[in-house]
Amino acid sequence: MFIEVLKSKIHQVTVTEANLNYIGSVTIDEDLMDASGMIENEKVLVLNLSNGERLETYVIKGRRGTGEICLNGAAARKAMIGDIVIIMAFAFMNADEAGSFKPKIIFPDTKTNKLI
Repeated sequence: MFIEVLKSKIHQVTVTEANLNYIGSVTIDEDLMDASGMIENEKVLVLNLSNGERLETYVIKGRRGTGEICLNGAAARKAMIGDIVIIMAFAFMNADEAGSFKPKIIFPDTKTNKLI
């Protein structure tokens, strides 16, 4: 049997853009993707601490070093620039793997979205 566990987490970053006229996804600074272990097109859960919204979407690469966090398409209706969000990715693994697995959790500066 497989269970779903937390694989990666970007804890509290600030939304820098909301682009309604895009096909969907969340754009994440590539530095944050690398540090958290997230990859392009990976399914993620986005939790908006500013308004309580939760949504699922997928990751696209943002410009490295910019701190970019942009909700695109329909997701843009779930957040405003300046909202604080948590972005999480999950993985399926068996119970033995899950028992020893350690997720990658990062805590960027919420003012700049840069790694501390």
